[in-house]
Amino acid sequence: MTYAVKSTLPEEDLKTVGEALQGTLLDLIDLSLVAKQIHWNVVGPRFRSVHLQLDEVVDTARSYSDTVAERASALGISPDGRASTVANGSAISTVKDGWQPDTDAVRTMVEALESVITKARERMKAVGPVDPVTEDVFIQLTGDLEKEHWMFQAENGR
Repeated sequence: MTYAVKSTLPEEDLKTVGEALQGTLLDLIDLSLVAKQIHWNVVGPRFRSVHLQLDEVVDTARSYSDTVAERASALGISPDGRASTVANGSAISTVKDGWQPDTDAVRTMVEALESVITKARERMKAVGPVDPVTEDVFIQLTGDLEKEHWMFQAENGR
């Protein structure tokens, strides 16, 4: 495989790290889209708090998607965040269309976060032995997503 940017990682390690970063990029892009879809469609007595909290998830997912994509680029891996790639590779289940009662919105967001966190933990274990720098990205990402997960559960009774 030829890279525009040459990595210092051995080829086999680069493959492991590249797959982990690419999979995480897809999950994060989808998480931001899912959170926005719910954000626009949430209704109910807790509309405002859920609506605002969803924007926090969007900000976190978008920030880390950039971090993850730039880490891939720094290693000579071309990140792929195209819509078709995200649709075919995300770990998050499809979100229903239309209005969502606040309780359903919270449940959907908790499930989406659980999916992304589970995959991030798996990928963190895979990259740890071969690239501690990328492992550190996963450690920070997982911690921040777990905080969002906790807050959705605690603040919204789920």
